[in-house]
Formats: sequence, structure tokens, C-alpha cells
Amino acid sequence: MDLDPRVRRLVTIVNKLDRGGTTHLVDRRFESAGVARRLKGLVMPPGPAPASTTDVDVAVEGGRIRVRIHRAHGPGPHPLHVFLHGGGWAVGTLDERDPRCRQIVAGARATVASVEYRLAPENRYPTAPEDCYAALLWLVEHAAEHGIDPSRISVGGESAGANLAAVLCLMARDRSGPAIAYQWLDVPATDLTRSQPSFTSVPDGLLLDAASIDAYLDAYVDDDRLREPYASPLFAESHEGLPPAWIMSCELDKLRDDGVAYAAALRAAGVEVHHEVLAGHVHPSFAFTRRIPSAADYERRAIAALRNALHP
Repeated sequence: MDLDPRVRRLVTIVNKLDRGGTTHLVDRRFESAGVARRLKGLVMPPGPAPASTTDVDVAVEGGRIRVRIHRAHGPGPHPLHVFLHGGGWAVGTLDERDPRCRQIVAGARATVASVEYRLAPENRYPTAPEDCYAALLWLVEHAAEHGIDPSRISVGGESAGANLAAVLCLMARDRSGPAIAYQWLDVPATDLTRSQPSFTSVPDGLLLDAASIDAYLDAYVDDDRLREPYASPLFAESHEGLPPAWIMSCELDKLRDDGVAYAAALRAAGVEVHHEVLAGHVHPSFAFTRRIPSAADYERRAIAALRNALHP
């Protein structure tokens, strides 16, 4: 397993930055945002402007959350892609992933709703998945108002956001909720027990260390709930009836085998799955499309697959 040369340079740069590894997770949010600003010129370009971008307030159990709706151009109704950002359920913002959402709007010809679910440790499991499900219900209820076709819905996310996207599919199936046509899971965390082989076989120092994973999980979920399917979707009693999936893992990522195992579980249940492993990549490097050609190529292919799924 060798790093892509451009990924290696990225790892060297980011490892020199103070990413708040020893600070409290709440404080780490500010440090993470600072790192994101410094790396802005390396990640995805902003993409074409959507027809409109609107922030809406959505009532959830115990509070309210923000959902940012990037509306597609042209006459609607448009298919809907629900996007869930990563950050270990404890950091990350809508603003940081706006460029990717705009790229998806343009490339997939879909309206993208980015969900600002509440973060741990202030809001522990199952707050985040319940927030995402409430947002999905709200979007379907208000579909006509925002030019959304509720019969063409996909969900997707990155890392912790991919975990939530997979869980959202389980919730919608289990609760007879909105029909989801497609799930797009990038570097997903599907087994929060940390028992997949790559957790130990992939070394630290590649932008996602074991100590960081431990800190995020300790902040997010109690140990006795790690195997609940809405925490670890790999442990769902059944994966039958879930939507077709596009799953991407990175070769040098401690979560690599979470994606491998989830793809296998879905296939065993008769779900159509595309799963690939990005050779030479680490956990977040697929996002650096400005500087890493293989990341840019991946993004184009993934968005094209989403477009085909939503515009059959």
C-alpha cells in the first residue's frame, strides 16, 4: 500500500498544521474550521452557482436545526439529494461543504439539501440521526414549495455523514418513511465497535488516527449502544429493501474495511452495490480535487452515477 505522490504531499502539509488533536472536541471545532480555511485552495472549487440557496429552520425533537437548500436550475420539480457533512459527529459545518453541494447540483441536475444536524458531545446519539430523519420528513412535506420531486430522493455523506446517510436509509425503511432511491456513501463509518481489520492494520499519521476516532466515538455514543443499527448500520438485523448504493473507501484509511463490510452486507441482502477502493488515498484526500487528479476523476464519476440514478 503506497501513497499516491500527491496524497503524500497533502499528508505532509496537513500533519504540520495544528488540528487540535489534544483539545476538547468543542474547542476543536474552531481549530478544524481554521484548518479548513487554510486548505481551501486545495479542496473542491466552488462550482457553478445554483438557481438559489435558501436556509430554512426545521423543528426537531428538543430544538431546531438549519437545512440549506441549493436549488437546481430549470423548471422543476427536481430530484432531491440530502447531503450530510462529516466531522466525527462533533465538528464540521455546512459552509465547509458548500462547494461540493454546488458541484452536485450542477452535475447531477438535482436540488441538494445540506443538513446541519446537532453535534456531539452536547448532543449525543441518537440526536444526529433523528435530526437527519426529521429533516428528510420536512423536505418531503415541503417538496412542492421548493420544487422538489419527492419520488426521486437520494442521500449521501462523508465519513460520519456517510454513517448518517446509511442510517437514514434504515430509518426510512423501518418507519415506512419516504422512499429513498439511492445512497452515496464516501469513506463511511459503519462499525463503531472499531473491530474491522483496517482499524489496526492502517497506521496512524495518515490524517485519521486511532486516538481521534476514539475521541469522536466517546463523545458521540455510549459503549453499550455501539452495536445498535442506527449507530452502526453494519449490525442491522436485515439489509433487505435498502436502496442501491455507491460506496467508496480509501486504501490507507482506518475506516476502509467499514465500507468493504457494508458493501458485502448489502450485496448479501440483494441490494445493488457499486463499491470501490481509491488506491493510494487516505481518509479525506478524495475531497482535494484541485490538486489530486484521481480525486477529481472520482468526483466526476460519482456525480455522474448519482445523475443516472436520479434521472433514469
